[in-house]
Amino acid sequence: MPQLSEKPRIALAADHAGFHVKETIREFLETAGYPVDDLGTWSEESVDYPDYAKAVGDHVASHNDVFGIAVCGTGIGMSIAANKVPGIRAAVAHNVDTARLAREHNDANVLAMGGRIVSGAQAIEMVQTFLNTTFVGGRHARRVEKISQIESAERG
Repeated sequence: MPQLSEKPRIALAADHAGFHVKETIREFLETAGYPVDDLGTWSEESVDYPDYAKAVGDHVASHNDVFGIAVCGTGIGMSIAANKVPGIRAAVAHNVDTARLAREHNDANVLAMGGRIVSGAQAIEMVQTFLNTTFVGGRHARRVEKISQIESAERG
């Protein structure tokens, strides 16, 4: 009898603008059997998104979690901040197609999205797509490797 594959552990965080979408995503992930590290925030009280983006990035880069999901107002701030963590490839997605391409072509390990841009239902569909899409490699592997080389040179 084949073994069931274990679902990857997910780091999840949001700022105040992404709080409601984060909660929708968390509930979906937990119900679907994904282990989740909810790194906050836990209300709509104003907070600084870089703190939460760094937390997600650190969890993924240290291999505590396989993937990260970060939600702010647009997803842009979270992606910029998360991408400062070595080893993180955070991609902003605004729909299912961009979520799929982030994994297929960029081997993204953090999905960033905007709580003011997408609905909870859209966010769930994007998360499902992101988590169920594999990196295609090929010519894209060469490009991802070049990103790693840039990162290594910066740390140099």
